[in-house]
Amino acid sequence: MSQRLDYQQQSPELFKKLIEFSMLVEKSSIEQPIRDLVSIRASQINGCAFCVDMHIKQATLHGERPLRLHHLAIWRESTLFAPRERAVLAWTEALTQIPAHGVPDDIYERVRTQLSEKEISDLSFMVMNINAWNRVNIGFQTVPGSLDKAFGLDKANLA
Repeated sequence: MSQRLDYQQQSPELFKKLIEFSMLVEKSSIEQPIRDLVSIRASQINGCAFCVDMHIKQATLHGERPLRLHHLAIWRESTLFAPRERAVLAWTEALTQIPAHGVPDDIYERVRTQLSEKEISDLSFMVMNINAWNRVNIGFQTVPGSLDKAFGLDKANLA
């Protein structure tokens, strides 16, 4: 698998704006461990090899436990996630795979019991952000691990 074209080079202004948006998302009210879970889970659902690889390495560098990373795909059955994390993961999945009739009330109510209105809003922008990155990296077949050195992800020792 090789990258089809360099979208950064072809659309530099749009790429720059997406980077700026991503940097704002990183400063949101949502804590880093949850941001990592959101990025990984949405990327798993979308099948974005580049983003799954990148965000697993980032989460490892941020101190996330390996077993939780393995359990992320089965979070509903796992005992390793707190109610707040479960609500976030349900919201992430609902916004990533929008059901035919919209996000169900029970998922919205679940996230409302665990997050403030500001956090729900920030989380929603976070999900939009990772979905945008997934789509561009899937479309142009960005090679997993190809930017590890540039992003400092080689320090995760997961090569």
